Amino acid sequence: MTNITVGLGENKNILKACEAFKKENKNVEITLVDNDDELVNAILNNNVDAVIRGSLPASSVMKELKSKFRDISRATYINGSDVEFLLTPVGIDEGTTLDDKLKIAVHCAEFLKKQSKKPKIAVMACGRKGDYGRSDEISKSIDDSEKLTEMIRKNTDFEVINHYILIEQAIKDNCNVIIAPDGIIGNIIFRTLVLVNSWPSCGAVTFGIDGVYIDTSRDQNVEGYLRSLKLAHKLANI
Repeated sequence: MTNITVGLGENKNILKACEAFKKENKNVEITLVDNDDELVNAILNNNVDAVIRGSLPASSVMKELKSKFRDISRATYINGSDVEFLLTPVGIDEGTTLDDKLKIAVHCAEFLKKQSKKPKIAVMACGRKGDYGRSDEISKSIDDSEKLTEMIRKNTDFEVINHYILIEQAIKDNCNVIIAPDGIIGNIIFRTLVLVNSWPSCGAVTFGIDGVYIDTSRDQNVEGYLRSLKLAHKLANI
């Protein structure tokens, strides 16, 4: 029996997804919780196989987890029949330094390797290489993207390409890890692809903790939450 705890907030699509998932999986026990404390306790409970944020708020949960786990990070897993990649950072206060983004890149690549997938990392910036000098902010972002690319090459054996602002090229090039310039931009990319254009997302995988925690959007539809449940169940049984 796989024990999964799910957060139940204002968006009741998560409840519909749980009901549908239980019909298809008789060996799953789903426990619903309605507050952050219970969700955190479930994440820290070794008897719980996986936890999904559902439609509860995220800020206090992540704050509590970051106080207990030093190297925590997240990446949204976009996974459909025609596309598959991890997008990170996606928390608006995440990926603020080059070291942070290097750590996240390594976490993402190792996650894919555990699933027998070959990591191919795309580093993004706020402009093309030829846009250097158009503003201090753009120039710094381009500099940072080039530094990060070199850091990944120096510290890992993973394939990495600097695609600068050309995310469409990174996706066309079948990169399965996309490193946004920062968490704000990553969050906007996620909302544009998943919540506006309905790209299939399994939620954000949380790295650097002992258990399985899938951090989902409060605004997800039934199908999106169902994908998160399927991913949580799969990871809990690896």
